[in-house]
Amino acid sequence: MSVDTATVRHIAKLARIAVSDAEVEALVPELNNILTWVEQLQEVDVSGIEPMTAVIPNQLRLRNDIVTDGGKRDDILKNAPVAEHGFFAVPKVIE
Repeated sequence: MSVDTATVRHIAKLARIAVSDAEVEALVPELNNILTWVEQLQEVDVSGIEPMTAVIPNQLRLRNDIVTDGGKRDDILKNAPVAEHGFFAVPKVIE
């Protein structure tokens, strides 16, 4: 694929970027070089390679899913400014 001045102007218009004629002429070879590089990347055989989410292997640090004693609602609600029926009470914001 090759980029010409009309394509650069069209891309600039879609991106709502003002470019001068000199900038358009400078962008044509730059965009063509970028597209050539992308075409080279598409030639690489990546079959059998799993996609990566990061460069280094990361493992999620999860805690064990264990049942706790619970039953601390009253202790927690002691910190609430207003509590009603075992829940935090908040002011009504929609009328």
